Amino acid sequence: MQYHEANFLGSALQKSQFPESMLPEIIMVGRSNVGKSSLINTLVNRKQLAYVGSKPGKTKLLNFFAIDDSFVLVDAPGYGYAQRSKQELLNFAQMMDDYFSSRKQLKLMIQIVDMRHKPTKDDVEMIEYARSFNIKTLVVATKYDKVKASERAKNIKIIKDVLKINDKSLYLFSSETRFGLTELWQAITETIA
Repeated sequence: MQYHEANFLGSALQKSQFPESMLPEIIMVGRSNVGKSSLINTLVNRKQLAYVGSKPGKTKLLNFFAIDDSFVLVDAPGYGYAQRSKQELLNFAQMMDDYFSSRKQLKLMIQIVDMRHKPTKDDVEMIEYARSFNIKTLVVATKYDKVKASERAKNIKIIKDVLKINDKSLYLFSSETRFGLTELWQAITETIA
């Protein structure tokens, strides 16, 4: 298993706090509790680069990590979490607008969904939002190991239909078994090349 160098560059709530870097950026988005932090930790072969919590909604800022000095991984707060205040939701929307509208180095959005569940209205809005900025998007369906083999094809079709994506944009993933890790790294490498 390859070890990746990962350096924390900082957290940001507003544009003035975004780190200065010319490296290409990949933002990770997803609903609270879809396995985003586990995916990030598995991707870079670290135990606790991204905080994995039992309670959803822990990440409230954009967290920037330089990976192998070749790209920056941006961990966004989970969306669709019911217990956020109105002000937190407004802050989140403003932060995402600032980020998407000003980061010229943003090359890819990886949207994480839980393979066991149909994507939500929030998931659809997020992918359409990225499309409005012409940002390339990949969808990673996590918790592959928790879906019965007999249900996988049906669940994959639902995800593709709801998010209006094709096979080339969908990656299946398990942080438990590391299923799909090589393919996802390949897609990231091709995007930043």
